[in-house]
Amino acid sequence: MNLGRDLMFDKINAKIKTWERGLAATYGTDISTPKGRRQAAWHFQLLDHGFLRALWGNFFEVAPGVWRSNQPSPRRLRKFKKLGFKSVLNLRGANVMSPYLFEQEACRELGLTLVDHPMQARHLSGPEVFLRLLDIFETIEHPFVMHCKSGADRAGIASALYLMHMKDVPIEIAKKQLGKKYIHFKSFQTGILDHMLDAYEADNKVQPMPIRKWLENRYDQQKLTGEFQAGRARP
Repeated sequence: MNLGRDLMFDKINAKIKTWERGLAATYGTDISTPKGRRQAAWHFQLLDHGFLRALWGNFFEVAPGVWRSNQPSPRRLRKFKKLGFKSVLNLRGANVMSPYLFEQEACRELGLTLVDHPMQARHLSGPEVFLRLLDIFETIEHPFVMHCKSGADRAGIASALYLMHMKDVPIEIAKKQLGKKYIHFKSFQTGILDHMLDAYEADNKVQPMPIRKWLENRYDQQKLTGEFQAGRARP
């Protein structure tokens, strides 16, 4: 692992995201007019990297009736509908940008239930975010697809949690949902999600407990974040 390279990648990626957010604020927030819709379409394809997702959907089955994906386009949502999907779990959350606007519109027209649950990829969410996700898994209509932007990180941790909570899959198997197969890299800042699952695995070996109980009683967002950052800072 080249730590210097990975830290440099993280910094460059953060700067690109900041630049994209600033540029996105100028257009891509309206699909109610022909001009706004054209601008939003360009925003979706270029700034949100839709042109890349058109080539590869990062689409995989997690369990029977449960799939993971990157951000779907309206065209892909129509395919999901034809395949019999009932619901879409959006891990990016609701906002006023082109990906969500087009997704919201398409789901409404297709009769797909859209569930918005914002999560983070490069930082750990609070316990209430993960617990709410478990609640959603218990109630969302199947079959469903869960997605983030790339389908690598947030979709990965959510898929692992689904398997543990709903299917009682062992942590050592569930955590494989975070892997290079899905374009998730443990050595990057998104590796903090791996660190969270590693912590659960270690605690579970000492005192076995369901993932919900661990999140309620043992999960320490600040402690795990500090451990991860300290580990990355070591040469």
